[in-house]
Amino acid sequence: MVGQEILEIGSGSFGLAYFYPHPIVGCDLNFPFPPRRSMRPVICSAVNLPFPDRSFEAVVASDVLEHVSTRDRQATVREALRVTRKVAVFGFPSGPLAYAQDREFLEYHRRLRRVPPDWLVEHMQHPFPTAGVFSDFQDEWRIECFGNESLRFHDWVNRREISPVWARLLGLPVKLAPRLVERVLQTFDREPFYRKIFVLTPQVDAGAPAKCSKAN
Repeated sequence: MVGQEILEIGSGSFGLAYFYPHPIVGCDLNFPFPPRRSMRPVICSAVNLPFPDRSFEAVVASDVLEHVSTRDRQATVREALRVTRKVAVFGFPSGPLAYAQDREFLEYHRRLRRVPPDWLVEHMQHPFPTAGVFSDFQDEWRIECFGNESLRFHDWVNRREISPVWARLLGLPVKLAPRLVERVLQTFDREPFYRKIFVLTPQVDAGAPAKCSKAN
């Protein structure tokens, strides 16, 4: 999938372009920093993508749906599926344990008298998404899902990244050896999970049940 074959919804100024060396299209409501060179930025809403049907080989929405109001989540999924030809990937924190952990992390900032990051404040505005957001699409799309990142490891990283020194130390291996970091991070994909990742592909056997690991 080389060239502008991947669309990232909610990319911000970096997103996949931080790791992926080939050109991609990133869409978001705004781009607070100049995007990376490999990204073509498009300002738009996720519920009204300005692209023709089946424009991309793949669509990715990572840590996006939890920031979308519950009334707009299925519309966001529908738009992503409309513009992809082969696969759509959605990842988001899921389950009451993940929500409770983020709520505690917000309180941790307040105890330290630190201003919490915007993403964390937004996490508390809506219930976290569940597999139910895909219920209207399972007749036409095969849905597979798996857990990502243990709650304990996610909490450890969050608390270290509050420190600028730790943030730089943790970011350096990602920049220098992303594939090695990916393999290492996979060892922390253990239950209970913080995040769920859903992979949707066109359904061959209509009505086949979704495959998903146990929810938190």
